[in-house]
Amino acid sequence: MKKPSLLGLIFLLSLSSQNIQAQFKIDGQIIQRAEFRNGFGRLIPDDQDPFSFIAHRARLQATYEMEKFTFYMSVQDVRVWGSTAQLKSTDSFLSVHEAWALASISDNWKIKLGRQELNYDNFRFLGNQDWELQGRAHDLVLLMHEKEDMKLHFGGAYNQSKAALFESPFDTPNQYKLAQMVRYENKWGKFRFSTLFWNDGREFNRFNSDGVLIQKGNYYRQTLGIPTLQYNSGNSQISAYHYQQFGKDPVGKKVNAHNFSLAFNQTFPIDREKGKSWILSAGYEQLSGTANNEFQENRSFNPLYGTNHLFNGYMDLFYREETLDENVGLRDIFLRSKLAFSDKFFLQGDLHAFFAHNKVLRIDVSGDLQRMDDFLGTQLDFSLGYVVNDVFSIQSGYSQFFKTDTFSFVQSAPNPKNNQNWAYLMLIFRPSLKDKFIGIQL
Repeated sequence: MKKPSLLGLIFLLSLSSQNIQAQFKIDGQIIQRAEFRNGFGRLIPDDQDPFSFIAHRARLQATYEMEKFTFYMSVQDVRVWGSTAQLKSTDSFLSVHEAWALASISDNWKIKLGRQELNYDNFRFLGNQDWELQGRAHDLVLLMHEKEDMKLHFGGAYNQSKAALFESPFDTPNQYKLAQMVRYENKWGKFRFSTLFWNDGREFNRFNSDGVLIQKGNYYRQTLGIPTLQYNSGNSQISAYHYQQFGKDPVGKKVNAHNFSLAFNQTFPIDREKGKSWILSAGYEQLSGTANNEFQENRSFNPLYGTNHLFNGYMDLFYREETLDENVGLRDIFLRSKLAFSDKFFLQGDLHAFFAHNKVLRIDVSGDLQRMDDFLGTQLDFSLGYVVNDVFSIQSGYSQFFKTDTFSFVQSAPNPKNNQNWAYLMLIFRPSLKDKFIGIQL
């Protein structure tokens, strides 16, 4: 009996010594969201009924940390309630969301490799799409140089659809074949800014009439921008961003597009001890577009990998995956108001007025091209959030869109309902994350 006891003691001591040098942490999150859709994502036709459902994300996150090295992995289940039978052996809803390793090269240099989220600036161009329950992650290598307020990141990716034995087409939907990134960030006093260069290559394949691959290559699109330009003074803030896009789109058209925004934010403290305040934000955003009779050049800005739900109204009527390229663009005049009754409870209302950036043309009854009014519609968004405790929060919202004939034409919706709205209720359990709410500006 003495020998097993001695071996057990040695084993426990070895575990204790490892715990001094390394830490293993496991946590997770679960989100349950009920939605009522009556025009979310696309104008609903007059002859269609609204749709309601409940969906969830259950994500298990594991982190292993030791000196100069971190390994992280998250596995998630994303599904609509009722989408699988009660008795089942397997399904396709469980997947790896992130799996990466982070290693320190020196005091100020680190390298991060694997499947990872890219969250930068206000998430306009690079964001994890946290509102979408499945989220967004990239297969990427990231080289990071950081010292105090200065951050310089280099990124690169090379993707294939499978581990083939010979040359094969890359056919993963909505995915780049190659990507490179350089981003710089710094802060000087009250002034903060960042710059970004992103280049991605989309593979194209051409086949003959017999289905034989005869040509392949990559079309490269570049995005150069100032994602953050921000000045803070007391309770006032002026923020702006600008992107320019050039190169070629996925079908080989020349790209010449831009996106810029300017906003003024003012916070009015009411009771600092209780966290009671009123925040008012007014601004303008413009995303360039292509006239619907222009076919030689793509002037439509594509926010490629951003968290688009945060912008241009919460009904996601603009800049979904299927409407990103060659749209007429958008001018968005917005006003946001958020009343925080405490650190745990807020009400928010947003108003948007939408206009097409480029010409919207249609053929009238006489056969002539007629330019339609630029006004696309207005939207009201109401949001509510309450932090029950450190683990659990409740979030809900209601949105109403007031369409115009121009927007109905742009969406190819000849007979949409007069009433276009959307509502949701979300229960959020995220014990280890600072952000207790999802998909809300301010």
